[in-house]
Amino acid sequence: MSTKLTIYIREGCHLCDDMEQALKACESELDFETQRVSIDNDLQLEQAYGSKVPVLVHDAGEICHYFLDMQALKQALQQVRH
Repeated sequence: MSTKLTIYIREGCHLCDDMEQALKACESELDFETQRVSIDNDLQLEQAYGSKVPVLVHDAGEICHYFLDMQALKQALQQVRH
């Protein structure tokens, strides 16, 4: 079963689009799924992530923001699976 990650985004955000494309390119290889959550129109999410989107998280916490950090992603996936 693949690991589930969440990416917090804003609609029309080019950094968000870039991170989503980078994640799609390595999803099957690294065996994870990404749930896309827009922070637009959600005050609590905007306060938490508004200045940092895109933000990639797992239950254990933030993995990276602005740009995909492959090393941080691999480390997070390894920690989750062990």
